[in-house]
Amino acid sequence: MVLLHSHVVRGRMDQTCEVKHKVMDSPLGKVEVSACEQGVHEIRLHGMKSPDARAVEAPTLPELLCCPGEMTAPLKQCVAWLDAYFHEPAVLKDLPLPAIHHPIFQRESFTRQVLWKLLKVVKLGEVVSYQQLAALAGKPRAARAVGGAMRANPLPILIPCHRVVCSSGAVGNYSSGQTTKEWLLAHEGRLVRKLTCPGGSSVGSTSHSSLLARGEYLWE
Repeated sequence: MVLLHSHVVRGRMDQTCEVKHKVMDSPLGKVEVSACEQGVHEIRLHGMKSPDARAVEAPTLPELLCCPGEMTAPLKQCVAWLDAYFHEPAVLKDLPLPAIHHPIFQRESFTRQVLWKLLKVVKLGEVVSYQQLAALAGKPRAARAVGGAMRANPLPILIPCHRVVCSSGAVGNYSSGQTTKEWLLAHEGRLVRKLTCPGGSSVGSTSHSSLLARGEYLWE
């Protein structure tokens, strides 16, 4: 089931944004995407479903039930991107990332720097440690602050905070729970195998350790 509604919020410099919301089903339960005409504001994982770590394929999403004309362009782009992420990984590279319009990205801060680096540098099937991401953002001793930036991330999955793990190899915390983080990492392991070996047979869930063994940490 897909729901669509809108409300008005204040944006940067007191500009008014008419924010529209789309609620869609996913293997992780309900996902709510919020966006105005200028960009995506937020992605919320409502966590009403426990992901099956043994699942080989993501279950099919239902058809979109609302008229495309009712959605802003960034909202349509974000929904299309999420749909591809779960179900059609081969088309991800051809889909534009939606514009982002959230206060965190409208002012200079360490959190903004960390989230932009994560979005631009850490790709599908890769992981990075909190300390390594801190170094990428220009403050190698700020690993704890990177953890705070991950908690402040308004766009999970799109900005892949699930790819940030502990230097020890432990998965680490995640706002939607460790099980969800492990599912996302395993799901990306399956996607990478599909992209590198199209038509190959599917196997079970990829463990975090095998994901690291294949993609390894960045910038060791």
